[in-house]
Amino acid sequence: MKTVETLESNVRSYSRSFPAVFSRARGSIMFTEGGRKVIDFLSGAGALNYGHNNQEIKAAISEYLESDGVVHGLDMATPAKVEFMETFSSVILRERNLSYRFQFTGPTGANAVEAALKLSRKITGRHNVISFTNGYHGQSLGAIAASGNRFYRKASSIPLTGTTFVPYDGYLGSAADYLRKVLMDESSGIDLPAAILVETVQGEGGINVAGKEWLQSIQALAKEVGAIFIVDDIQMGCGRTGEFFSFEFAALSPDIVVMSKSLSGYGLPLSMLLIKEALDAWEPGEHTGTFRGNNLALVSGKAALTLYWRNQTFSHQVQRLGALMRRRLDAIAHQHGNKFAVRGRGMVCGFDCKTTEIAEATSRKAFAKGLIIERCGPTDQVVKFLPALTIDQDTLGQGLDIFEESLTETLNSARGS
Repeated sequence: MKTVETLESNVRSYSRSFPAVFSRARGSIMFTEGGRKVIDFLSGAGALNYGHNNQEIKAAISEYLESDGVVHGLDMATPAKVEFMETFSSVILRERNLSYRFQFTGPTGANAVEAALKLSRKITGRHNVISFTNGYHGQSLGAIAASGNRFYRKASSIPLTGTTFVPYDGYLGSAADYLRKVLMDESSGIDLPAAILVETVQGEGGINVAGKEWLQSIQALAKEVGAIFIVDDIQMGCGRTGEFFSFEFAALSPDIVVMSKSLSGYGLPLSMLLIKEALDAWEPGEHTGTFRGNNLALVSGKAALTLYWRNQTFSHQVQRLGALMRRRLDAIAHQHGNKFAVRGRGMVCGFDCKTTEIAEATSRKAFAKGLIIERCGPTDQVVKFLPALTIDQDTLGQGLDIFEESLTETLNSARGS
């Protein structure tokens, strides 16, 4: 750790929260250089839905490397790209009666968000984007302009424009009603938007969950005012909420879907847009990126789709484990007089500790006991549960035990001080 502290920029984050050198990882377990075993409830911030070093996906990568397959090819055609698109189309899109074109963007989710906003503005000729309070879409200038967190926005050090924020109330409907009112009012002062950008579950914002009717009303309003309806499925896609897309439960058909994180299935950089064919208005080469053709990630992504999504078995397993995790967290909250709130869907849950201090101390104690778990929310007051979707029930239970012990110790210490 001394090398990290001496040579790496102050901007580093996770190495501060989890001060150890991690040398190996498999499944839901990470090992430090000293041999300490740690359960991982962080999962690469959602990039490792299928666990660390998934052996079957790893085999597909190894076979491709051994064959001298093209690793970097810009956006040239390769068997890896063709097979990924064919598999995604047949296994994911056709089974859900969805039809999209693929745009492979730069390697990060923020790259994909930038492309989605740029395309929406090109199509509509408008500038304004409707986003939601507590939303998070990345750190590049366009993406952070559409993100709510003041800490991240302030770091940009220039005015962030082009976005109108609306409260993310998810269920109550008042935000949707307000948005309709101002967009239909010629004197509201709110410019008609190029796009409405939404997460069905806000991850970094505090695990805030939107309901079916609310999401449907937002989609309908986008269509009514001629805006592109974009769902950011970067962290909540690829099965995190129990179905492959987080919007399936609401029967949505977004104009653009933004995907990244667990898309590669192995933690390799891969981001893309799914664009309705009628909206594919790009001119050739109009939006490019050197690393938009990560063939290793396409190989591992295809392997993940083949392994886990050819039928409903895996989806049902995720929903079952998610329900188990939710029941346990609800029981822990109840044990402490329901002064804490539990939110989530599928295998993403947030335990709202109400104060930053309780959440921070609980997370720190949990790491000392052998559990990696991060925090989210406007003031990092929510403990965020993102275990691998492939975690076994015993390991999930052990991690929840550590969380409960850590929370109890934190609360006892607070009472005694």
